[in-house]
Amino acid sequence: MSSIIYLLALAIFSMTTSEFMVAGMMNELSNEFQVSVSSIGYLITAYAGAMVIGGPVVTAAIRQIRRKQALLALIAAFFIGQSLGSVAWDYNAMMVARIITGIASSAAFGVAITISADLVRPDSRGKAASIVLAGLMIATVLGLPVTTMISQHYGWRISFWFVAILVSLSGIMIQWLLPSTHATKQMDLRGELASFKNIHLWAAYVTSMLIIGGTFAAFSYFTPILTNVTGVSNESIPFVLGLYGSATVIGNIIIGRFADRFTMRILASGLMILLVALVLFASGADHSPIALISILLIGMTGVALNPAMVARVMKIAGSGALINTVHTSFITLGVVIGSSLGGMGIGAGYGLISPLWIGACLSALGLVSLLPYFTAMKRQLRQ
Repeated sequence: MSSIIYLLALAIFSMTTSEFMVAGMMNELSNEFQVSVSSIGYLITAYAGAMVIGGPVVTAAIRQIRRKQALLALIAAFFIGQSLGSVAWDYNAMMVARIITGIASSAAFGVAITISADLVRPDSRGKAASIVLAGLMIATVLGLPVTTMISQHYGWRISFWFVAILVSLSGIMIQWLLPSTHATKQMDLRGELASFKNIHLWAAYVTSMLIIGGTFAAFSYFTPILTNVTGVSNESIPFVLGLYGSATVIGNIIIGRFADRFTMRILASGLMILLVALVLFASGADHSPIALISILLIGMTGVALNPAMVARVMKIAGSGALINTVHTSFITLGVVIGSSLGGMGIGAGYGLISPLWIGACLSALGLVSLLPYFTAMKRQLRQ
């Protein structure tokens, strides 16, 4: 793998850390801007919403810019937004900063995955995507805890500057190291828009959304479930979440190696394991061993299926930046839907276990979304 792919992963790591970091400093931001904790939660929602809506629009707008220059421009825009967040003087300024960074990161995801696909052979695109997307996984394991510690010891503004500097360093190294032979390609908007007429592409998007939705319906409420139902101490929560994050990274690496050759089989088997793990967790959440095993299985599948999801989309519609950015928007929409439905289940009085059952239902729908593909494959074998 080209070293540039690891730099792309660093850029994605920095941007994803920015997305999650607010969750680790809610109290500090609430005190700083004199608003409620729930209002700070809207800063996370705004970031995700900006990714879903703004990313594809910006990607289409920069279609005439060469991919390398487009990525560098998006990194620069992200740096500006992150810097604005670092000096935010009130809640509204922080909200604007989050919207800017959300839009820039969504478009950057699509362009980065497209560049990684150009740097390798077609049969290695899933593996390349797994490396780039590893930045997303590692952000949950390393980025969030580090920025939270920095915020606690040196203040949240230093934490924001840390991410801004990190993403700027990745941009500088990409400028130096991205081969010029891969920088001359421009986005083919007409060709990519034609791909959206393919119903199989939309089916792939929906499956990805359901996989992530099922995962985040559960993941978003791991902490209250573990402390209030399983009986895990607050001091042990970081350790358990660290195990989950490690399982996600390992799953991403393993799946990335086979995603190109066995794309649909991996998606189907991964969804089955995810469904079983969620049902197992929901049924035995009051038993620590069952809860721990379930969490590890969710980590090994769930978000770790990203390489297979990306490989499926690329096989259907190619590696265009707009195609990948819209895919990122559907994945982000899955995060919003899953976490929202989980919260609604708790709010409706169905208990802390309800997000696990909701996640299982979304995973089951993900399996159902694959049935037309396997039905068509059986018909072809019979002919």
